[in-house]
Amino acid sequence: MAHMGIDPTSTSLKYAVLGAEPWTQEMRHELEVTMDIKACDIYGLSEVMGPGVAGEAVETQDGSHIWEDHFRPEIIDPFNPVPGKENVLGDGEHGELVFTSLTKEALPIIRYRTKDLTRLLPGTARPAHRRMGRITGRSDDMIILRGVNLFPSQIEEIALRIPELSPHFQLELTRPEGQRMDQLTVKIERRDNVTTEQSTTAARTLKEQIKIHVGSSCTVAVVEPGSLERSNGKLRRIYDLRPKG
Repeated sequence: MAHMGIDPTSTSLKYAVLGAEPWTQEMRHELEVTMDIKACDIYGLSEVMGPGVAGEAVETQDGSHIWEDHFRPEIIDPFNPVPGKENVLGDGEHGELVFTSLTKEALPIIRYRTKDLTRLLPGTARPAHRRMGRITGRSDDMIILRGVNLFPSQIEEIALRIPELSPHFQLELTRPEGQRMDQLTVKIERRDNVTTEQSTTAARTLKEQIKIHVGSSCTVAVVEPGSLERSNGKLRRIYDLRPKG
């Protein structure tokens, strides 16, 4: 809209129901301020029924209420499996979301592992149904970098606190020849009208903040707006360029 010369706040839009990818509170804030709307989450999987398995109430915007009359949710620990046990976690505990369908006649599912990491919370605006906490990442998207667990959502959360940087980024994992340690490079677009000097300062800030909040060192490369590949489906954040085998 900005490139077309349209003021995003000039439309008649009041609410947005957004899904398909996990997003941070920082991303919600940017959308709401930029477009003068209320942005609400919606959750679903094509294997379950598509969008609408859970939805966020505009009154509270505090997580999506799961329609438990149709889907039974559970949280399991995906990283520390116990042989012979279900490994189910209690409400409020963080882990991988699992669904069993209760009313579907076509393609019913039993304890389907979504790979999405979240927790179950009491209902608020819809008290009869529990809520999903914010999805913090996917169990299969987790990077183990020098012994530290890292998710792309953590990088997005930190980057959006730095005004010079955009939400468009990629994570490249490499292992330089002759070295045993993996290297992480964060490629991230600068915002329009940000100078080279400002980009350099922003890159240094992002690198420092990742070290402080994630606990791992990385390289940050600030690139031109629009230069990173855009998604034509599921968003790809991680590019694993390490030697195979």
